Amino acid sequence: MRLPQTRRARTATSLALFGALVAASLVVGPSSGPRGHGAAESGGTSPQRAGRHQGPRPMIVPRTAWRAETVSTAPAARYASAVRAAVIHHTSTPNGYDCASVPATLRDLYAGHAHGRDWDDIGYNFLVDACGTIYEGRAGGVDRPVIGAHTKGFNEGTVGIAAIGTFSEGTRVPEPMLDAIARLVAWKLDPSGADPRGTVTLVSTSDESRFPEGTTAVLPVVGGHMDGYATRCPGAALYAKLPDISARAARLQRR
Repeated sequence: MRLPQTRRARTATSLALFGALVAASLVVGPSSGPRGHGAAESGGTSPQRAGRHQGPRPMIVPRTAWRAETVSTAPAARYASAVRAAVIHHTSTPNGYDCASVPATLRDLYAGHAHGRDWDDIGYNFLVDACGTIYEGRAGGVDRPVIGAHTKGFNEGTVGIAAIGTFSEGTRVPEPMLDAIARLVAWKLDPSGADPRGTVTLVSTSDESRFPEGTTAVLPVVGGHMDGYATRCPGAALYAKLPDISARAARLQRR
C-alpha cells in the first residue's frame, strides 16, 4: 500500500515522472502519419484567428513513454472531419495511486482493451491522472481527430478523455485532474465549433447506444459517457463537475 503523500509531494512526484518520461522518449513534434506514436507536446498558445476559439496546447505524454504495445493486426487509424464534442470517462481503476505508477496502469488498460475486448488499441484518445498529467491514448496523432472506441454510437467526431480512477458519488475529484481535462478540451475541440458550455447534434451509429442507429441526438459538447450510453461512467462525482470543466474550457478559449 502506498504511503500517504501531501499534495505538494504528489505534484513533485508527477513533475519528476513527466520530466523522466519526456527525456526517455525524446519527444518530437506532431506526427504527420496515420499511426504516429511519437505525437508530442507543446505549451505554446495557438494564434486566435477570427471566428476561431482554441485554448493553448497542453503538455501531453506520448504513447512511447508509457510503452504502448503494437498490435500487428491493427488497422490504420480512422479519422473524423473534426472533434465536435468531448466525452468524459473514468477508468474504474483504484484511486489513491502514486502518479509514478500510472504508466503501468495504462499498459494494463491497453491489454484489456486491445486484447481482452478486441478493440485493436486502447479505446480512449487521452487519459488524465490525479496529478494532472495528460497521456496520449489511442494511436493516430494527438493533433488529429482520431476516431476512438470509447462510446458506442458516438465515437466519430468526439474525443474520449478518461480520468484515471473511480469517481462514484462522494468521491473527491482532484483539482489538477479537473484543470488538465479542461485544458485538453479547450485545445482539442474544433476551434470553429460550438461553445463548450452548449450542445451539439450527433447522429447515432449504433442501436446499443441510448439512441437508435440513425437517430439525431442533442448532446452536451462536454458530456459524460452516460449521456449517450447506458452506463454510470464517468461516475456521479465527476459527472457533477462537467459544468465546471465546460466553463473552464470556455474561458481558455476566450469565449
